[in-house]
Amino acid sequence: MKNYFDIKDKVAVITGASSGLGWQIAQAYASQGARLALFARREERLLENVAEIEKEYGVDAIYAVCDVGDYDSITAAVAKVMDEYGRIDILVNAAGMGNNKMVTDQSNEEWERHIHIDLSGVYYMCKAVGEIMIEQEYGKIINIGSIHSRVIFPGGGISAYSSAKGGVMNLTKNLAVWAKYNITVNAIGPAVFETELTVDSIEMDGFMDLIAAYCPAGRLGKPGELDGIAIYLASDASSFCTGQLICIDGGWTAI
Repeated sequence: MKNYFDIKDKVAVITGASSGLGWQIAQAYASQGARLALFARREERLLENVAEIEKEYGVDAIYAVCDVGDYDSITAAVAKVMDEYGRIDILVNAAGMGNNKMVTDQSNEEWERHIHIDLSGVYYMCKAVGEIMIEQEYGKIINIGSIHSRVIFPGGGISAYSSAKGGVMNLTKNLAVWAKYNITVNAIGPAVFETELTVDSIEMDGFMDLIAAYCPAGRLGKPGELDGIAIYLASDASSFCTGQLICIDGGWTAI
């Protein structure tokens, strides 16, 4: 029986791979035999993650210290991957940041930083890697959006984050034109998963009450619950799926 979800030996670049959803997806791909390139700013954590990938899954893994807000940093990291592997088949844009500040409590500098990292950083990565994928006439780009690409959070305290993630959704739609180069570009819209990025929010008074009220599943996302969609979008099973935001949210955006 054909394995429609086969990504064995595919080269996957994953940003934000030092922790959180990026690291979870990296492990999912490693479990399927992909060759990995982990990008993030924290070199010590990257070294630990590469060692764990090689030990636990026995696949090739390299890393590059990369700030997605710095295009020169991106091009240097991408060049390292090309020197090592000679191609890039999969790109996962998981790097990001967030806060819980209302518009009136947030400085303009904070707003600009969020838009720069959460939206421009995705654009920069798509541009740098997209040029390679266009030349090789193959590629799978997976942007980590959010349920807040579509809906706001009660109270409006994530205006910068949700605005940037809305932009990620529309950037994903725009890049669907790359289908003519045999490149698919899709986005995953997670609900709240417990990561370094969300732990402060989860610990706020009343936060879990909001989850219970707005998420039909009534809980946070669990580690591994993005693995299936991440593998599907990276594989040739998704060859006719592009320009989509697919929410993994326990039903949040259905109501």
